Amino acid sequence: MSDIKAILFDKDGTLFDFKATWGAWTDGLLVALAQNRDTVAQAMAQAIGYDRQTGDFAPGSPVIAGTPQEIAALLLPFVSGHSVQSLVNLMNEAASTAPMSEATALVPLLDELRGAGYKLGVATNDAEAPARAHLLAAGIEERFDFIAGFDSGFGAKPDAGMLLAFADAVGILPTDILMVGDSRHDLLAGRAAGMRTMGVLTGLAQAAALAPLADVVLSHVGLIPAWLESDQKRRQTELLKS
Repeated sequence: MSDIKAILFDKDGTLFDFKATWGAWTDGLLVALAQNRDTVAQAMAQAIGYDRQTGDFAPGSPVIAGTPQEIAALLLPFVSGHSVQSLVNLMNEAASTAPMSEATALVPLLDELRGAGYKLGVATNDAEAPARAHLLAAGIEERFDFIAGFDSGFGAKPDAGMLLAFADAVGILPTDILMVGDSRHDLLAGRAAGMRTMGVLTGLAQAAALAPLADVVLSHVGLIPAWLESDQKRRQTELLKS
């Protein structure tokens, strides 16, 4: 198995804790779109698999791994005066200012990885503009060699387009890249691109759902440096035995 030379991260649920970030924010968005009509907000919540009482999302909710366009299409029947694209624009603008809850202290983590020589990227099914706004607000945008959203021209996950674009951008073979994500979409994309895959549990998917598609499942991205060190030692041992 080849050495890992680059790491590509999903954003929501991976770099940022999903429920802590988007739970209450989603309810506020729905209430605003419904113009404070509670029955409409409740119907919208059901359409996107969101529980307004608990702030939880159903496992199949498009909010977890879908694109803003997919979410907007489900909300559009409840919102007058909008097209899918205008609703996406409104959602992106609102999302760009959402307070993000880091899954771990990201600045020291990313600095450690960069210091060790890894190329870093972000591939998210969010739009690129709000994604960059979130990374900038966290003080980490400049630490990435590549940032792409579903609208950056490479397609959306679970297709491999964004992942292969990252490989091209940093000049590293997909087999030498680790894709890190919290959803099956992330890991399916990683497998489709020929990358190694890591699942994390700061999204909504359980370990049992991620494990069949992941080389390893960790509780959060802060454990990546220790795992990389142990993985390298394990492969060195295997080489000595062969």
